[in-house]
Amino acid sequence: MTTVLLNTAEELHARVRDGRRAVVMTMGALHEGHATLIRTARRLAGDGEVVVTVFVNPLQFGAGEDLDRYPRTLDADIKLAEQAGADAVFAPAVDEVYPGGEPQVRIGAGPMGERLEGATRPGHFDGVLTVVAKLLHLTRPDVALFGQKDAQQLALIRRMVRDLNFGVEIVGVPTVREADGLALSSRNRYLSAAERRTALALSQALFAGGDRHAAQEALRARAREVPATHARAEALSALGESRAAADTHAVAKADPGGPAAVRAAARLVLDDAARLDPPLVLDYLALVDPSDFTEVPDGHTGEAVLAVAARVGTTRLIDNIPLTFGAAP
Repeated sequence: MTTVLLNTAEELHARVRDGRRAVVMTMGALHEGHATLIRTARRLAGDGEVVVTVFVNPLQFGAGEDLDRYPRTLDADIKLAEQAGADAVFAPAVDEVYPGGEPQVRIGAGPMGERLEGATRPGHFDGVLTVVAKLLHLTRPDVALFGQKDAQQLALIRRMVRDLNFGVEIVGVPTVREADGLALSSRNRYLSAAERRTALALSQALFAGGDRHAAQEALRARAREVPATHARAEALSALGESRAAADTHAVAKADPGGPAAVRAAARLVLDDAARLDPPLVLDYLALVDPSDFTEVPDGHTGEAVLAVAARVGTTRLIDNIPLTFGAAP
């Protein structure tokens, strides 16, 4: 397969469509995480067409962010896209996407876009949704794929597509990680060796929270098997409920499976990383409802996202894992 490079919407629209078109939107600097998205798109498109967009969107970068130094590696991107099964790479210039300059009419992300990433980067999600809407119109896909590493972005795109009646299916693809757990990101290349070691705390914190959640769900299941009496307390203790003081305190304040203990387990790792050299500077740790990205309360049942953002040196990284809290006994 030879992947075709297209620079204008006219070139893209002139292509003969046969079957489904699957689109993977990127800002370039492609890595194995993008390759996984493209391979998934290839599977979903079948005998149809896979289009990878490469566009560094200026609308989603705030003052002082890394727009100018964001890596541009188009030749390597085309090669990776080809190896992963893409039929075309659509790499438009800024004036192709925004003819006449920055658009006066944009899509507002609403309240969900003002939380977490949106609180740290005001206007970021307005820029993301505006360019995604533009690229959906320009590429006209049947299905568009996005990584779950950008969980809030994915949730907002799904909401936009639903609220504004876009005729496209949105598919989320699980986060791809290095062998040591670090989530793949184009920004990882900015990290020095020492900074990368500190950055591992993001995934380690999430895994600690995930492990705590799994243990508590097991405790919840076990608790259903014993009366809600002193015997239940003994059973919980026998299963190792006493741990470090902070963790024990959180568990005491939360029901088995409760969000407070999950947050506490993750925060212990992040607090340790803040004392490393170089240190991890935490932006936020949150356990949120994926429908609106508000913090979940103790007693929450159903889906949740444990999310973290932090800086190591000059590089800002994000990560998250999905969790499901079981129904109360």
